[in-house]
Amino acid sequence: MASTPRTPEEFTPEEEPVSDGLSEVDYPEESTTPVNHPTEPVDSSKQVTRAGMVWTATVAGLLMLVLLIIFIVQNQDQVTLRYFGLSGQVSLGLALFIAAVGGGILAAIAGAVRIIQLRTMARKSRKNSH
Repeated sequence: MASTPRTPEEFTPEEEPVSDGLSEVDYPEESTTPVNHPTEPVDSSKQVTRAGMVWTATVAGLLMLVLLIIFIVQNQDQVTLRYFGLSGQVSLGLALFIAAVGGGILAAIAGAVRIIQLRTMARKSRKNSH
């Protein structure tokens, strides 16, 4: 006999569900404020899930990739690039694509450095509060 899943109202405070990072709803492990549960059933056709968000992001990414390919194909004019004494011929679309990727890498590095900085500060703050 298969057991049916319980609703959030059926959990006692001691067995409040713990998020595994993959579920649709994250319930707090310990909370000092009461958890408000909806009184009306949620329309499952309007729920936002992580799988749905990933699917939407994938479709948006593929659409951007198609637009990028069209841009590169339409900008095939040859241009001369010079960089620290080096020079060469490359298509305009490819040159702009390389510049955009370089800018994205620099932004990602700056973001990663800031995230590491914030995590270090949070770790020190937690250590000092205990």
